Amino acid sequence: MPSGRSAWRFAVLGLFSASVVMAQANKPVATTADGDKAAVESEDGIPVTDRLTIEKCGACHQQDEKGNMSRISWARTTPEGWSQAIKRMVRLNGLEITPDESRAVVKYLSTWHGLAPEEARPVMYLPEKRIVDEALIPNDSVRQACAACHAFAQPMSWRRSKTEWKLLQDLHVALYSQAEAQYRRPADPQPGAAPSAPGTPPVTNGQLALEFMQKAAPLHTVEWGNWRPRIRTPYLAGKWLVSAHLPGRGDYVGELTVAPGKSADEFVTGATLRSLSTGETLTRAGTGLVYGGYSWRGRSKGATPGAAPDDPNRETRETMWFAPDQKSGEGRWFWGEYNEFGFDVALTRAGTEPAILGVGPVLLKAGAKGAQVRIVGANLPSDLKPAEISLGEGVTVTRIVSASAGEAVVTADVAANAVPGRHDIGIRGATLAQALPVYAAIDYLKVVPETGLARLGGVKHPKGYGQFEALGYGNGADGKPGTPDDVKIGPVDVTWSIDEFMAVYNDDDKDFVGALSANALFTPASEGPNPNRRFGRNNYGEVWVVATAKTEKDKFGQPLTGRAYLVVTVPAYQRWDQPEVSQ
Repeated sequence: MPSGRSAWRFAVLGLFSASVVMAQANKPVATTADGDKAAVESEDGIPVTDRLTIEKCGACHQQDEKGNMSRISWARTTPEGWSQAIKRMVRLNGLEITPDESRAVVKYLSTWHGLAPEEARPVMYLPEKRIVDEALIPNDSVRQACAACHAFAQPMSWRRSKTEWKLLQDLHVALYSQAEAQYRRPADPQPGAAPSAPGTPPVTNGQLALEFMQKAAPLHTVEWGNWRPRIRTPYLAGKWLVSAHLPGRGDYVGELTVAPGKSADEFVTGATLRSLSTGETLTRAGTGLVYGGYSWRGRSKGATPGAAPDDPNRETRETMWFAPDQKSGEGRWFWGEYNEFGFDVALTRAGTEPAILGVGPVLLKAGAKGAQVRIVGANLPSDLKPAEISLGEGVTVTRIVSASAGEAVVTADVAANAVPGRHDIGIRGATLAQALPVYAAIDYLKVVPETGLARLGGVKHPKGYGQFEALGYGNGADGKPGTPDDVKIGPVDVTWSIDEFMAVYNDDDKDFVGALSANALFTPASEGPNPNRRFGRNNYGEVWVVATAKTEKDKFGQPLTGRAYLVVTVPAYQRWDQPEVSQ
């Protein structure tokens, strides 16, 4: 797993760098770039049955008697992966294909040569354009070989035969000068591994990475074998209940209506969202396309988009993953020049049974009396009694203030010894898990994202903003911060500031990189040399984003503080690849 300071680099480069995908070959027999003996496919391929795909790809990818097309039949990937592959064929191999034909081929390949839902879910953060510390990387050798130039989710979004993984490595060496150096670098000794015999060539990063990918992402998997016979036309039309979180603005709840579109896998949408913090109501309209029966790509926008960069009415791209039973979904609706703003969305298919979507912004402290809790949902009973509402061990509902189909407001007492943590909320069989924070004390603050990236702009290039939040945490049963049993309590009222990250002598980054608003929106400064700065440097730099609690204090009586590392860098002057597959 990358460190906090470097993790942003791996994830962001994966979003904006050229992605190494398939090269073409006339037969499923190829000679490697090193001149090794011809590599022959020994695994069963996946036959290509789509007429248009055969027509457009068949000039270079020959089809055998089983219907397998060279290279294509030994790889599976996401819609973005196949879109990138087609773009590469156009740029490097002269493929002639219209946009409509390309979309049709991507639809087919993403469905019948795609990923199973269980394979796609762990790497959804890549098409969702999230900046994350990648937890999939098994060791530093694989990181150096596969994640020094792009996100590790890039290769993990593919499934290939052993031969195809080797050919992909060879293609890296052929196209990118730095790849060979990265692959041939001696690997660090693996824990528990026996020492090499004298004179034995050292194991390289490339060897370890190839072995890992061949085992971790093979062409044929149990997940794909189980999913392939289940693939069907998506049935998503109807009403969906929405729970969403927008960093900097809090939680939203509402409804999403999905109606059939021009074809069986296309849809028209309308959404209404209400802020649990301010009561603000948003209405959105859009369209969506589903790949593989579960993978949604769409666009939507609010009724009156404003000029503010973080305005939630702006046009968004939508990337969502639907469960195989088509009863729930999750994903991100995002916008911004660098996709830095976005709703984290959870969907549940609406029915006639009671459902709980969220709870009003409330933190219940042990020993509190008469605390008001607002529970928002759908089909909630209007004749509720206190005993029918469960807020977890140690929390007792004392009175029903109001009750309707969409909302129940209650008062509750919290025992002094109430179990700390995020309690479930239950109403007559409906449950919302880990929704209600109960705590004895807020022990520390965490600013998220812990590692952020912003880009200068405003003159010739657009700005890349940063949005932060401050969350309170309890230490958990072991009494130590930063351990797995820590309790996420929720947002804390803080003041925001920028502090210097000491990287060089006479550092002055905080005076030039940009400004932080009262709700933790970082707006970077303009790009280009600044004559007011030492040596006329650009306004780039590294700073700490600091949150200071207004009321919560530590054991010494000092306000709790938390901070995140922020890199403010130059604009992305060139975009290597834009995997746009949504309509």
